[in-house]
Amino acid sequence: MSQPHEPASPLLGAPPTHSTFGRPMFFGSGSGAWKALRAEIGVDSEPSEKERVESAAKTARDELRSFLLSSLQMQHVVVLAGSGTSLGQVTKGPSMWELWDHCVNSNPGTKARARDARAESVISETGYDVAVDGENIEALMSRCEAFLQVKSSAEVEAFMRASRGVILRMCSEFLDVTDSGQLTAHRTFLHRLSRRRVRDSRLKLFTTNYDLCFETAAGRQGLVVLDGFSFTQPRQFDPRFFLYDIVRRPTTGDDVGTPLEGVFHLYKLHGSVNWARRSETDVEVEEVPSPDAACLIYPAKGKYQQSYVQPHLELVSQYFSALREPNTCLIVAGFGFNDDHLSEPILAAVRTNPHLRLIVVNPSADDLTARPKVRNKYWETLFSLAVQGEDVWFINADFRSFAELIPDLKSLTPAQRLTRDIKLVAGGQ
Repeated sequence: MSQPHEPASPLLGAPPTHSTFGRPMFFGSGSGAWKALRAEIGVDSEPSEKERVESAAKTARDELRSFLLSSLQMQHVVVLAGSGTSLGQVTKGPSMWELWDHCVNSNPGTKARARDARAESVISETGYDVAVDGENIEALMSRCEAFLQVKSSAEVEAFMRASRGVILRMCSEFLDVTDSGQLTAHRTFLHRLSRRRVRDSRLKLFTTNYDLCFETAAGRQGLVVLDGFSFTQPRQFDPRFFLYDIVRRPTTGDDVGTPLEGVFHLYKLHGSVNWARRSETDVEVEEVPSPDAACLIYPAKGKYQQSYVQPHLELVSQYFSALREPNTCLIVAGFGFNDDHLSEPILAAVRTNPHLRLIVVNPSADDLTARPKVRNKYWETLFSLAVQGEDVWFINADFRSFAELIPDLKSLTPAQRLTRDIKLVAGGQ
């Protein structure tokens, strides 16, 4: 899929049996309980109960809208978009299970799970235990990488090469340029965040995804993406381009320009399906790079070490720096907190940056934070900090629903703008 870097979880496979999966609700800092955004009323409920539930849902929606309005007015808005932003029946990005299916099974896309003979041989040779580690492509490729460090095997190398080709293809081909509705969520998300005040810093969007969803959606919205590559052909990576901006020069009068609307920075932390490595130092944009030339951090536990090779080192450095900025709102959407090298800096920033606000969006947020089911230390710790009153918020929604929840900043009434500005002057967030 877009980002095959996280082990299997409710985010990446079938929805869990937990009854609140995808149900719109949020948990506010220090609130003590989840608040439903949609009234769910039993058929036999009394009219008074129906009225109470509907009133509570409306109050919750108003509270969340006000909170998001103030959050988007913070000086810096940073987004970390994970695999969940490309999954779903509309966007159709492949899941971790689908990657396993196409890399390992002989009849991918069917209900039968029959492993390919070559894959079966590699699993046996490397000692990968499916019963223990599951049908997890990241775990299998990690096992293969570790095996090749100590023993040469043409068969394992061939399997790794073929799997990388499958991953590159599946993360590229699911986008349909003729389907105008496929990227509705991405377009809505970028459109509403791009309407921030031009005097604020540019939106910084970090993503672990390989795919071109955000670039394609931006193009369809007429937005400008600064992604660290040159504006000339061939487009070559140079981190200096993150320091550049685009302004509108007046035709007459003052020569000082004003920042152009709809410009944002895009940082692809694990590479992209259209990046090709020409040498150790040169990376160019290429429409269809070969699996060997593709500049990607393929799914494996070793991606932490791979992140310290250019251009990934520069992108991760930008990520660390963004989390240290004061008056910052960090939105984490569709990310499972299974990549330690990206999760640990978030946890550190929440603890050490007093001006950071964290908003975590996931359709399984309630399930992943419910004890004793939670098995991820980041989910557990961040939820504990939210309960204690730290500026950490959770929204139980998929990416498409969250995009619709984001208020349109330029559609506010004069009264709403006045209320918003008074809160900002008074120091309220």
